[in-house]
Amino acid sequence: MESSIIADVSSRLSAMDRKGVIIGGGPAGLMAAEVLSRAGVSVDVYDAMPSVGRKFLMAGKSGLNLTHAEAIDSFLDRYGKERDWVGHWLADFGPEHLRDWARDLGIDTFVGSSGRVFPTGMKAAPLLRAWLHRLRATGVRFHMRHRWLGWDEDGALIFTMPLGVVKVGVTEGNPLFGTGGTAIIFALGGGSWAKLGSNGAWVPLLQARGVAIAPLKPANCGFEIAWSEHFCSKFAGQPVKSVVATFGGERRQGDFVITRHGVEGSLIYALAASLRDAIEVNGHATLLLDLAPGKTLERLTQEIAHPRGARSMASHLQSRAGIAGVKAGLLRECTARDDYADAARLAAAIKALPLRLDAPRPLDEAISTAGGVKAASLDARLMLNALPGVFCAGEMLNWEAPTGGYLLTACFASGHAAGHGAMAWLQSKRSSSARN
Repeated sequence: MESSIIADVSSRLSAMDRKGVIIGGGPAGLMAAEVLSRAGVSVDVYDAMPSVGRKFLMAGKSGLNLTHAEAIDSFLDRYGKERDWVGHWLADFGPEHLRDWARDLGIDTFVGSSGRVFPTGMKAAPLLRAWLHRLRATGVRFHMRHRWLGWDEDGALIFTMPLGVVKVGVTEGNPLFGTGGTAIIFALGGGSWAKLGSNGAWVPLLQARGVAIAPLKPANCGFEIAWSEHFCSKFAGQPVKSVVATFGGERRQGDFVITRHGVEGSLIYALAASLRDAIEVNGHATLLLDLAPGKTLERLTQEIAHPRGARSMASHLQSRAGIAGVKAGLLRECTARDDYADAARLAAAIKALPLRLDAPRPLDEAISTAGGVKAASLDARLMLNALPGVFCAGEMLNWEAPTGGYLLTACFASGHAAGHGAMAWLQSKRSSSARN
């Protein structure tokens, strides 16, 4: 058998047939498949991986944070400058809709102490299994190990697979997109975690078709700091708990982790977008840490100034200021030796310890990506202006959000919106064909 096998696997569609081709089997793609299949559309899902939902399962490995229970206005603020765009999707499929949808699959949810919403069993796998069972019951067909390569000269979709190359979608010599009977929904993910299927290879393919795309950037990512070898060898991997981080007018409390390269963790991710953008402009960003948020500067200064007698400075800081372990290490790493001789200066450093961040960690390490298909390239139904009948959903769109359930909710919601947009487009084409 030749190494590259060319096959046309699509049937010839009549003008009245309705078909949905979805490329990408993450939450956005699967939600679009559900919307279309429930409306009676014949749906085929193509994915590059051996099974769908790989990144979804990874996200839920230590507890699937499905969404968040905070008030909707605060929820929408998490999407920053794309608040209104994402809000349009969430109006039809928001946090409560998502919880109802999970319940309909037999998966109850609960609200944790932080407001985050989890399945009662915490894991992603039971939800995904129930969902795939329902999708197959409605006729959705899955084609795994199919990586999309673009279009051929006739407009057919080209996929590579273990046996070679497959063409999908030539209908009476017409390109698949733009025909009345077929809609395509791309849900190809961003550019992080390439081993789970999202590698950003779609960017030049869509750009070549006239689609405007913002460069992909790391979001919810760690940052690089030039630690000393002593500090790195002693504290890499250790969590820094109950601190307050301030940057660009934003002030957040939480935890993060020291890494060999710098810092990562939920507190860092909450500020990652503004930190990343500042580094892009200035070449670095300085994050301020309050290592003792429970004490005022005045009180802390008094505690440190208290005579320590024969005790070491380390013992003194631990007993009077609660600074020990990795916090003490950070203080030593980021202050001058002379600061320890002045209680006021040392207290000021503890309340506003400067961490110089030099760069975000590489895109593939990020939890998610910013950038992607710009809103201006799409209509209100998430159809590409340059390619009638072609829709986009999920992380490949140009929006970002912090962790906490906001990412997943918007991915589900965008798939829901794209599915309904494709359905409306198919119906309009069908009505037009009937009139003709």
